[in-house]
Amino acid sequence: MNETIENGFRKEIDGVTNVYYEGYWIKCYKPPTDNLSAKKKLIQSLTRRLFNHMEHGINIPGRMLDQVRAVYEAENDPKKKRVKGAMLAGALFNRGADIFTHLVDLEASGVKILPQNDLMHTCGLCLREALEYGKLVKHRNGDEGIDELWGEPFKAFVMTVADFYESRYLKIALTMRNIDEVAAFMVEYIDNDPRFKGLDRFILNYAKMARRKCEILRTDDDILDVWSEFVVAGEEITNFIPDHELLTKDPLAHIVNIKFMLKAGVRLIAFITRARTPMPKSSENFYKEFNRNKELCV
Repeated sequence: MNETIENGFRKEIDGVTNVYYEGYWIKCYKPPTDNLSAKKKLIQSLTRRLFNHMEHGINIPGRMLDQVRAVYEAENDPKKKRVKGAMLAGALFNRGADIFTHLVDLEASGVKILPQNDLMHTCGLCLREALEYGKLVKHRNGDEGIDELWGEPFKAFVMTVADFYESRYLKIALTMRNIDEVAAFMVEYIDNDPRFKGLDRFILNYAKMARRKCEILRTDDDILDVWSEFVVAGEEITNFIPDHELLTKDPLAHIVNIKFMLKAGVRLIAFITRARTPMPKSSENFYKEFNRNKELCV
């Protein structure tokens, strides 16, 4: 009988503490001391991460919040209103982060900041509203907005630092599952194609390196090796050369289509890995496009 492992169970693997979630063992880290200073650093990190993955032009300073809101409310064109709503989300997010930063500075100066402080309340309202308007924002690939990234700062604000870290392990496990699903789809596509014999192991290795990258913090000493291995694993797929002896049996366009879609798969896994959150809409669009190209190559 297989032993059932509960989510959150920890054990040492090769001398490193790992936590189990949804079928995956994930390297876990000791959270920092729970105080306003720690939350400030966490929210600043989440801010950089958020805008790094979102569409360009929405990182609006918090001081422009009233101006952006007025422009958004006056806009009647649906397409422009979505973009201005995305800009409003950015301004709200930055306003909340600005308030929190100043509160931490005050605390460092010896001023006692209570949870019921009016500015703390305003900060929470800004982050909550940013989450709502964040649904209008798209990822840089144009497919989806990744609402989870907008929710993380608010969760970091209302949760303890330890609880926030724990919530991320579940999200990382679901991200790893998404990576494996995309990789499995790519392998299935080329599995019986003699022109791409041996490519499956490169795809599976890329998924393995992507999962490894998901669990590593940027401050981890292993990040240099992990990131380089991840990049090289992706290049092994995009640089793969099909069997030349079999190329003449099908139009060259077929090979070009397959290589194009494999490159798109590598790019999608990279997006998912760097965001460390599942991207179901992007994945579904990829599957549909891959199948459409498969019909053209039959």
